[in-house]
Amino acid sequence: MVKICCIGAGYVGGPTMAVIALKCPAIEVVVVDISKPRIEAWNSDQLPIYEPGLDDVVKQCRGRNLFFSTDVEKHVAEADIIFVSVNTPTKTRGLGAGKAADLTYWESAARMIADVSKSDKIVVEKSTVPVKTAEAIEKILTHNSKGINYQILSNPEFLAEGTAIEDLFKPDRVLIGGRETPEGRKAVQALKDVYAHWVPEDRILTTNLWSAELSKLAANAFLAQRISSVNAISALCEATGANVSEVAYAVGKDSRIGPKFLNASVGFGGSCFQKDILNLVYICECNGLPEVSNYWKQVIKINDYQKSRFVNRVVSSMFNTVAGKKIAVLGFAFKKDTGDTRETPAIDVCKGLLGDKAQISIYDPQVTEDQIQRDLAMNKFDWDHPMHLQPTSPSAVKQVSVVWDAYEATKGAHGLCILTEWDEFKTLDYQKIFDNMQKPAFVFDGRNIVDGEKLREIGFIVYSIGKPLDAWLKDMPAVA
Repeated sequence: MVKICCIGAGYVGGPTMAVIALKCPAIEVVVVDISKPRIEAWNSDQLPIYEPGLDDVVKQCRGRNLFFSTDVEKHVAEADIIFVSVNTPTKTRGLGAGKAADLTYWESAARMIADVSKSDKIVVEKSTVPVKTAEAIEKILTHNSKGINYQILSNPEFLAEGTAIEDLFKPDRVLIGGRETPEGRKAVQALKDVYAHWVPEDRILTTNLWSAELSKLAANAFLAQRISSVNAISALCEATGANVSEVAYAVGKDSRIGPKFLNASVGFGGSCFQKDILNLVYICECNGLPEVSNYWKQVIKINDYQKSRFVNRVVSSMFNTVAGKKIAVLGFAFKKDTGDTRETPAIDVCKGLLGDKAQISIYDPQVTEDQIQRDLAMNKFDWDHPMHLQPTSPSAVKQVSVVWDAYEATKGAHGLCILTEWDEFKTLDYQKIFDNMQKPAFVFDGRNIVDGEKLREIGFIVYSIGKPLDAWLKDMPAVA
């Protein structure tokens, strides 16, 4: 009987362990976290994260071979395999601030493992970490080993939020990196045996430690790069009258390129893309590779450019001022089917509009008012540090109201910005919305999900990213 313990009950630890418990009924799986409210939520009917299919999996296993506990030390001491999926935020101060990963939480987890362990352990890196973290962890464990043997493995997470359970059931690949020693290979095999309960053998890849750590950063950098590539083209499409959807479709038809991740939008978000690329940039700089680091920096620069370009469009279309005007924002999460707002483009867009003194009314089907107010009051990178280190209940931003339906958000508004591609926004009654808005009424579609022609027939002035511009917009400067 193998016992698995996972430190960190977040977006990665929770779903991953729930699926392991479901697929391996003979293995006892315990998820531990120092946050009492978070563990209580995992043990309740209202789980702390929204993920399609997660509820079913947790309810099937919880109390049978899946447990959630705040008794971190007890379960770590008893476990054979310990997954560590704690936050690795971007440093906000000190050496490498704004780029390097902050490994404080990782290090304290490692020291705690060394303190409480009485038997040999396999320690698995699950959080996204910079290359060479495993080596640092290994040093901490071996220098405090008291004769206990530790094997470090890297098993990076390739989940996409919104489809995490599906991704865990049928992964493209499971990557396990370990030391190329007899003990290292044995540890890799032990973890492989866990995944082999439901993942076909040919999808479980084994590499050395550094390759596994770097593969995760590289995979996210490549995905983000595709989004920035199509977003860069979208700006050119608007300038020339081309249609980015047609261009992306034509490009994606090349089987070497493929159609995925070619939707132009207001920008990418999520907890990993920006963080991982900044990390990659920092590692390149530390290894004396400025040309490589500058190359990857551009991916983030284009993403920032895309967000500020969107704000400029909104402001310049409305006679170059949004001061005192009500603007409806539909969608705040960084993509549909998740309540996650980390690094969502909506934060920068809303801050840009607030900077010009707009009144904003926000509706998102999954994000709470408390979360939105916190995001808008927070400094960059703060979101990834623990709650008690974040600003205490921030003074709510007065020009922001959060409402619970799209019609309420748009009532009396001058403009409407779609910032998340929730399916329900495609089927809204836009005639009703138009009738209740100030005229001229504007729609700024940051996700290209509405039918621009239909909206123009209703009477809206429409801006869709990378699409030919309305006559109205052509006369307005592209950069305010």
